[in-house]
Amino acid sequence: MLKKMSIRKIMVSTLTLFILLIIYLMPDSIEEKEINLKNDNVEYIYSNTLETVYLLDSNDFVARTQIDSCNCDGVDKAKDLLEGLILDGKKSNIIPNGFRPIIPSGTSIKNVNLDNGVLTVDFSKELLEISKDYEEKMIESIIYTLTSIDGIDKVKITVEGSPLEKLPISGKSLPAYLSKDYGINKIYDISTTRNIDSYTLYYVNTYNDNSYYVPVTKYINNDSQDKIKVIIEELSSAPVYETTLMSFLNDNTKLLDYELNDNKLILNFNEGILSDATSNNILEEVIYTISLSMNDNYDVDEIVFKVENEEIYKSLIKNIE
Repeated sequence: MLKKMSIRKIMVSTLTLFILLIIYLMPDSIEEKEINLKNDNVEYIYSNTLETVYLLDSNDFVARTQIDSCNCDGVDKAKDLLEGLILDGKKSNIIPNGFRPIIPSGTSIKNVNLDNGVLTVDFSKELLEISKDYEEKMIESIIYTLTSIDGIDKVKITVEGSPLEKLPISGKSLPAYLSKDYGINKIYDISTTRNIDSYTLYYVNTYNDNSYYVPVTKYINNDSQDKIKVIIEELSSAPVYETTLMSFLNDNTKLLDYELNDNKLILNFNEGILSDATSNNILEEVIYTISLSMNDNYDVDEIVFKVENEEIYKSLIKNIE
C-alpha cells in the first residue's frame, strides 16, 4: 500500500513538473515565432564600406588608415568620417588598434555645407580645447580626411559660425581655405626663407605587424630640381631621420624617365625597383608609397610602372586601400 502511494506521488510530481516545463517554454516559443515573422519583411543593410581617414598613430604621426563608413557620399560622407576624428565620439568603438582620434572630446559638428568643391564645416566651441602640441596635427587630420572624399578639394573651418583664422593656442595664422598644400607631419630642411618649395612623401609604418602609410611633407629651398625625380630619390634613401618610417624602395632604384599626361603618370625604372632579380614583381609597399606620393603632389588618377620600358604594373589611385 505504501509502495503504491509512493509510486503515485512520484508520478504526480513528475507530471506536474512536465506541465510546468511546457507552460514555461511556450511563451518563449510563441514570442520567438512572432519575432521571426515580424522580421521576415525587414531588410538589414550592413555597410562594410571602408573609407580613408587620418588619425594619430602610436608615434604621434597623422597617419592614413580606414574605418567603416556609411554607403553615402558628399556631405553625408564628410559628416560620417568627421565623427571618426572626435575623441570618444560615435565611432570610437571602431577605431583601428594603434590609432586614436585627435579632435577634442565633446566637440560636435553643427553644420556641413559643400559648394563648388569647398566643404565648410562648423564645429562647436569644444574644438578650441585642443592642446598646443596637437592643434596643427588636428588641422592636418581634418584636411587630409575630408579631401580624400571625391568632390572635396578644399576645407573651410568655422567655430560656432565664426571662421577659424588661427590655431587656437599658438595663434599661428591659417589660410581661409585649407587644402593638402597645408602639409602634414612637416619636416623643414631649409637654410633660408626664400624660394621654399615642398613635396609630400608617403612612408610605411607598422603596428602589430599591420602596415599603414604615413605622409610627410618636406620643405626645402627650391634649387630647380625635378620634383618627380626628387620624390623617387627620397623614397629610395634612408628612413626619415630617427623615425621608424620606411619606403621599402631599394636604394639601387633609378628613375630612367617619366611621362606626365593629364591625370596619367608613366614611370620608367631600372630593375632596382623589382622585389627580386628573378621576377617582374614590385612590392605592394613600393607601389603604394610611390602612388600615394605622386598623387599628393600631382593629383594623378593612374600611375603606370615600367621597368626598362616594359609595363609591369598599373596603379589606380581609387583602388588603393
